[in-house]
Amino acid sequence: QVQLVESGGGLVQPGESLTLSCVASGSSFNLFHLAWHRQAPGKEREFVASITSARITAYEDSVKGRFTISRDNARNTMYLQMNNLKSEDTAVYYCNAARTGGKPFWGQGTQVTVSS
Repeated sequence: QVQLVESGGGLVQPGESLTLSCVASGSSFNLFHLAWHRQAPGKEREFVASITSARITAYEDSVKGRFTISRDNARNTMYLQMNNLKSEDTAVYYCNAARTGGKPFWGQGTQVTVSS
């Protein structure tokens, strides 16, 4: 069983930055493929970014060049550096972890609000 806890959300103005963190309990963190998803009010949850156990990254088109996903296996932590935030980035952000062929685990989410 893996527990994921997100933090770092908040209220920022357009153009500002935030860094989200996701800390995982349990062992073998380095073997997990990790991802960030988000869900805006009235919308379905959508993929934002991912990083595999081999540190291969992928991004949703609207965040490319603005968001950076990373991981620190020594700290069992994944990050999402978000720059030049826009109002459309407002959502609850969730982290996700899964081993190849395994069941996915989700965190409880952290709210990001971008508003002037």
